[in-house]
Amino acid sequence: MPKTLKPKSPSRGERHSAAWGKRLSMLLVLLVAEAAFAQVWEGNGKAVGKFAADLAPAVARAHQGAISNETVDVIVQYKQVPQSAQEGRVQRLGARLNQRLGVVKGIALTIPVRALPALEADAEVLSVSLDHPLKAMDDYTNAAMNVSAAWNAGYDGAGIGVAVIDSGINDSHPDLWDSTESYSRVVYHQDFTGTSASNSYASSTFNSYHHPAYDLYGHGTHVAGIVGGNGYLSNGQYAGVAPGVTLIDLRVLNSFGVGNDSMVIAAIQQAINLQNKYNIQVINLSLGRGISVGYAQDPLCQAVESAWKSGIVVVVAAGNYGRISVDGSDGYGTVAAPGNDPLVLTVGAMKSMDTFPRTDDRIASYSSKGPTTYDHVVKPDVVAPGNLVVSLDDHGSTLDTLYPGNEVAGNNTNHDYFILSGTSMATPAAAGAVALLLQQHPSMTPDQVKARLMKTAYKTFPTSSTATDPTTGQTYTSYYDIFTVGTGYLDVQAALNNNSLAPATVGAALSPTAIYNASKGTVTLSNGNSAIASNSVVWGSSVVWGASVVWGANVSGSSVVWGSSVVWGSSTMTGFSVVWGATTDAADSVVWGAAMFSPDAALATIVGEQ
Repeated sequence: MPKTLKPKSPSRGERHSAAWGKRLSMLLVLLVAEAAFAQVWEGNGKAVGKFAADLAPAVARAHQGAISNETVDVIVQYKQVPQSAQEGRVQRLGARLNQRLGVVKGIALTIPVRALPALEADAEVLSVSLDHPLKAMDDYTNAAMNVSAAWNAGYDGAGIGVAVIDSGINDSHPDLWDSTESYSRVVYHQDFTGTSASNSYASSTFNSYHHPAYDLYGHGTHVAGIVGGNGYLSNGQYAGVAPGVTLIDLRVLNSFGVGNDSMVIAAIQQAINLQNKYNIQVINLSLGRGISVGYAQDPLCQAVESAWKSGIVVVVAAGNYGRISVDGSDGYGTVAAPGNDPLVLTVGAMKSMDTFPRTDDRIASYSSKGPTTYDHVVKPDVVAPGNLVVSLDDHGSTLDTLYPGNEVAGNNTNHDYFILSGTSMATPAAAGAVALLLQQHPSMTPDQVKARLMKTAYKTFPTSSTATDPTTGQTYTSYYDIFTVGTGYLDVQAALNNNSLAPATVGAALSPTAIYNASKGTVTLSNGNSAIASNSVVWGSSVVWGASVVWGANVSGSSVVWGSSVVWGSSTMTGFSVVWGATTDAADSVVWGAAMFSPDAALATIVGEQ
């Protein structure tokens, strides 16, 4: 039956931007940083036998023969997809099976530390990785990306399935129903966290459209609204990018915004399984964690690659560490996983500056910058609006309860909408753009979509800009090079109007790798990466997909990306060795490696900006 709503006078005034909204709406991006800090990675990122480097301390304790009840969460990958025999073996070692992860030929376990040597001895085991914790990463959005041109042409994402892998979706919010308010466009829910439907932070009284079991944290509902909210409770003012999409809710973050690798991998696996049933063509991952190994050895990256190869465009948040400077690195080298994978579309965050024209928009100083740790992949790929974004409020959720100052009035109540900031918000804006493009061209492959969006991105930027933290008064300077803005600012109208196509093959639009030439003191781009494809034709020398076309003359360093004539200066600068490595092993001093930053540094950096 159609839902009965209580209309009230619309609130169409200025967007709320009170002090709480500016200072505290970044709880979720703050929590992402905490996930990275909770991990202490040792060594240089190289595997120790079958074990990932960050398992080395636990392996050492196991070999010392200490008897204890200590356990560790791991992902065990086998040479073949494990069956009951393999599961039985680890269970006899005292392990608890958490997830079956066939997409990466693995299983997720909680296993006694003392049993780790047995995994090393198992001839069928290929590798063992930590099951890393991860967390969420977080008007004028549509105007900045020229979305109205798509709507005017009749494109709203109808028929395209977008899997939101996040904290859940409160599908009873009216903005997520169809245009007649007859049925919800959230067609599927599945929980991978195993957590209770109750929420200790939730208020005792819920209104008529609160389903606490669906989104306890409030982040996933906000993300879903940016992808596909229809603006029903704001007379269209806060509509999402693709208001006709079908949404698939795969919950991997609990009421505190916490999840882990295996939950996300299992959700990606399920999205692939449901691909044909719901026409899932896009996965949105507004979450991430630190990088402990290269992408080719990371099960989380292997999972997103499997989805990409199955024909699903995977859109991932770059991370919110752009303000963190380790030994003068100025936030470079801080892109989070799985945004470090060269196949996926990785998104950084821009600020709308509270205006509709995009000409004055600026990069958010907290948006993570490339190149990626260990592999030096050029990321992000594009940037999209992500600062102080108004989207759906999940009444009674953790975020809504803790930060009432972020609430924004709609037609129904004084908190129908909510403000959040971060690359978590830029990512669904890009995912919505992908849905619009695929509605226009259903046969486009993920690589063709990625290449089209990168080529047509808006590329007019200043050389630099500054931002001031409203709580500390500290000023941050951002430069508009390819490690900061990628190929530019997403432009939906330009993408829909363009007719050129990259090759359809997987790997045709790989993000390039940056190569340091020690003899010349410069860093240049490599055409492709043999780990996935022998050559990435998108970044070749052709007229259509040459570097100057994709990046443009207005984005610093489209040929030589680091040298005496570009923003970063010479290799003698302090931060150079942090990102590129002071020794022959670049992993010795990368930002995510031994040179870890403190939690206190993050607490002062991740805030919404004007």
